Amino acid sequence: MASLRDFGNLDIDWSMTPEDAVTTYLEWGNNPWQGGRRQPVRSKTDQSVYFVVYNWDDAPRAILISRNSDEARELFSLELPPDLAKGFRKEVGGLKGVYAPTPEVRRWLQRELEN
Repeated sequence: MASLRDFGNLDIDWSMTPEDAVTTYLEWGNNPWQGGRRQPVRSKTDQSVYFVVYNWDDAPRAILISRNSDEARELFSLELPPDLAKGFRKEVGGLKGVYAPTPEVRRWLQRELEN
């Protein structure tokens, strides 16, 4: 069975949010790259690897995604530990949705990538 550590060699974009991914890869021309935030997508070889927290189920899951202009592929999914899940739900006000990792979730993911 795969572990998150198997993906430790990937260049993960920790600043990519779900909103940024949509703007960058699905709404070409809607990317305010001149503001210095992100460069526009120039070809199908441009891709990002990033995490989101999927909070639609009973337990929030961190999902590692690889996205380009053609597709988003789920590389790995890992349920948040109960204490971290509780804090995450509180942080997002208990709302369902897909979110960027909080700083606490990010630190946990970075440790999981190393272990």
